Amino acid sequence: MSSNTPRHPIRDLRFFLTVPHACSYLEGREATTLFLDPQESHGLGIYDSLALLGFRRSGHHLYRPHCEGCNACVSVRIPVEDFQPSRSQRKVARRNADLHLIERPALFDPEHYALYERYIETRHWDGDMYPPTREQYRTFLTLDEPYARLLEFRLGDRLLAISAFDRLEHGLSAIYTFFDPSVEWERRSLGTFAVLSLVNAAYREGLPHVYLGYWIRDCRKMAYKEAYRPLEVLEGRHWRRLLTTTAST
Repeated sequence: MSSNTPRHPIRDLRFFLTVPHACSYLEGREATTLFLDPQESHGLGIYDSLALLGFRRSGHHLYRPHCEGCNACVSVRIPVEDFQPSRSQRKVARRNADLHLIERPALFDPEHYALYERYIETRHWDGDMYPPTREQYRTFLTLDEPYARLLEFRLGDRLLAISAFDRLEHGLSAIYTFFDPSVEWERRSLGTFAVLSLVNAAYREGLPHVYLGYWIRDCRKMAYKEAYRPLEVLEGRHWRRLLTTTAST
């Protein structure tokens, strides 16, 4: 069976829709989200199948946008074997060659939360994740499941970044990355390095894809995803190669 074919009978699952709410990405738009019923099993078989259909994970919930009259949110993934890092991405990898990467379960750690708190307060003080709280962090990024992982990026003993990701049958799914917002670390481009590190990890493990979540062509916050080439987009139930991008090399 192809890795692009859902293996679980999706029609047997129960889902529910949220009420319309303000879109976090496109000003003046309303959004509706489709969630897997929390009473359903979240085992890997189900998660693997739903990920192929564009579902993402936030804490215990699997979801995807389901907005009437709008299809701006497009699921994207990197085909690992064909990935070609740009010149700037290769420079980022070299700048961070001195970092030590440590994989851990996605469990609460006060050191991780302290970094998350600083990141949100500095970089996203005007967003819907502000103000950060421990409960918000736990709900969003912790999950006691073997597939839910955290990747630490350390310079010596100093924690510089955390990448939350899931290990699926057909790839790694990037959930969220946060990093030290201090000016002294800006040149490292830690967000870019986190994605490159997931691509390298997937390649070592023989996993074909790294899932980057949703890309919105007209959203500045999403533009960075175009920089990873080639990129595949989900159209209906089929993934296809995005042939042209506007990102620089």
